[in-house]
Amino acid sequence: MTSWSTSSDGGLKTGGRKILLTDHPWPDAVIESELCAAAGFELVDAPPASSEEDLVTLAADVSGIITCWAAVTRAVIDASPHLAVVSRLGVGIDNIDVDAATDRGAVVTRVPDYCVDEVSDHVVGLVHSWARGIVHYDRSVQSGAWPGIPARLRRVRDLVVGIWGSGNIGLRTAQKFSALGCQILLDDRHPDRVGAFPSVPIVELLGQSNVVSLHIPLTEANRNLVNADVLGQMQRESLLVNTSRGGLVDVDALVAALDAGRPSAAALDVLPDEPNIPADLLGRDDVVITPHIAFSSIQSVRELRIRATEDCLRVLNGQAPLHPYPTPA
Repeated sequence: MTSWSTSSDGGLKTGGRKILLTDHPWPDAVIESELCAAAGFELVDAPPASSEEDLVTLAADVSGIITCWAAVTRAVIDASPHLAVVSRLGVGIDNIDVDAATDRGAVVTRVPDYCVDEVSDHVVGLVHSWARGIVHYDRSVQSGAWPGIPARLRRVRDLVVGIWGSGNIGLRTAQKFSALGCQILLDDRHPDRVGAFPSVPIVELLGQSNVVSLHIPLTEANRNLVNADVLGQMQRESLLVNTSRGGLVDVDALVAALDAGRPSAAALDVLPDEPNIPADLLGRDDVVITPHIAFSSIQSVRELRIRATEDCLRVLNGQAPLHPYPTPA
């Protein structure tokens, strides 16, 4: 049960007709504000880099919260006596205290499928960059060098690509590499999802793959899942790709593994403590880092903003959300 109900005109009986937008990486909140206004709600756009204390103050009389990266903690949730919904501008919900929201009777929503093509495209691009030496040789040429014939470039279609995680993005990534002629392996945790692709225990996936790409959500149970033991099971001359969540990978273990050559390279779009970059990852020829942009395109960002706001408004108008978390069985 939620802590709100609707009147005959579809509006809230209790609580302010305000929605808090905690943060956003785009320059304005015009899309969110216009959608809220059309539904009779005022959007409160929090100042950049608002602290938890700031968000607690701003949340005092809101009925909904829309959040991108900011931590929606129990304190923020408890600050609003009329809170009915927390809507995530994204796929993962690791920045939202779901237990606190549930305790308050608030619905948590997300947008689980808005960037499936963007993230899978990004993985394909990172793998091509590694296989064909694109970033490495660009760095060389930009520094004034003109390397001779390279010895370690790879034919992409000959790669074995291991996909760890068989959700929407993992499966789309598998489809794209399969179309390129690569052999695909998926982990066997969810055999009902893998379709025609072979699924194997993770130890086999790690040992047989030239590329291991992570596509799993971050929870407290799997934080630092990719540790020294996991990395030690990967092939030499292999690549680890992470476009999911930085907290999945133990950075210290990764640095040690790279120094030992197993794997021989890492391509990371996410880091454990963004935007802080671990010093030991900087300046390495065997590491490529992009600033958590795999999700982004002109199309995907617009879709995300509209869908997250509309699902928030859907709950506030007494309708069932399209994408509640957790997904009903």
